[in-house]
Amino acid sequence: MPSEPIVSTDAIAAAYAECTRLARAHYENFPVGRLVPREMQPHVHAVYAFARHADDLADEGYAGSAQDQGARDVMTPKERLAALDDWERQLCAPRGTPGLHPIFVALHETIRELGLPRSLFTDLLSAFKQDVVKRRYANFPEVLDYCRRSANPVGRLVLLLHRIRDENLHLLADKICTGLQLANFWQDVGVDLEKDRIYLPQDDQARFGVAEEALFAHRADDNYRKLLAFQVARTQEIFDQGAALTKKLRGLLRIEIRLTWLGGTTVLRKIEALQFDTLNHRPKIGKGDMAALFLKALVT
Repeated sequence: MPSEPIVSTDAIAAAYAECTRLARAHYENFPVGRLVPREMQPHVHAVYAFARHADDLADEGYAGSAQDQGARDVMTPKERLAALDDWERQLCAPRGTPGLHPIFVALHETIRELGLPRSLFTDLLSAFKQDVVKRRYANFPEVLDYCRRSANPVGRLVLLLHRIRDENLHLLADKICTGLQLANFWQDVGVDLEKDRIYLPQDDQARFGVAEEALFAHRADDNYRKLLAFQVARTQEIFDQGAALTKKLRGLLRIEIRLTWLGGTTVLRKIEALQFDTLNHRPKIGKGDMAALFLKALVT
C-alpha cells in the first residue's frame, strides 16, 4: 500500500492561519471559536471555514436577491452544484493530495487528529446542494430532514471537537441546532422570498389559508401571523427539548451552548414582538442583545 503523502508543518500552519482569517472575516451573531481553549481554536476555525465557504457556494450572490442586483458574477444553479461537488471531492480526497484548497489541508488534519466522521461533513454538503435545487417544502417532516443535515451536524461537531461522544448528548444538541435553524427560517421569510425559497411547510400554509401569492405580496395579514405563531411555538418546544444539554456540560462549552440556546430563543421573542410580521421586517440580535445574552449565559 502506498504511504500517505507528507504534509509539511509549515503548510499545515499556513492552512490553519487561512481558516482563522476566513472565520474572523465573517460576521455572525456570536464570535467564532472565541469560547474554546486556545489550542482548540484552529480546529474550530477549520470546521467553520469549510461550512462557511460551502454555504457561500450555495447562496452567496444569489440571482434575484436585492443585495446582488447588478452583480456580474452570480453563479447559476448548475455552477453552484459543480462547485459543491468539487468541494465534496476535496473533502473525500486523501490527506496530502496535491492542489487541495488550504481549508482542506487544515480540515484533513483536524479530521485525522480528532477522529471526526466525514459523514457529518457530507451531510452538510447534501443540505447545501438541496438549497440550490429545492425551493418548497411540502410538510414539516421535510423541513426537519433538511435541518438534520444542515444544522445538526454542526452541533455534533462542536461536541466532538470537545471530545464528547455521548450519543444522548448529541441528540440534545440536535434539538438545539434544529431549533436554531427553524428560528432562522422564520426570521428570514421575507429575505428568502427574494431567492424564490420558502421553508414554510405547504400543508401548514394551506391550513392557515396563506397563499403563496400573499407571501410574495408581503401581505402579513392575520392568517400569516397565525401561521408564524404556530411555527414559533413548535420551534420553542424543540428548543426546550434540548435545553437540558447545558446542565450536562462544564466550563466554556456550557456557556457557548447556553449562549446559542439563548440566541435562538431570543430570535423567537423578537419575532413575537413584531407580531409575527417577518414578511416586512427581519428581527436582529444587536450588540446590546449579545452583551445581555452573554451575561445571562454566565449567571445561569
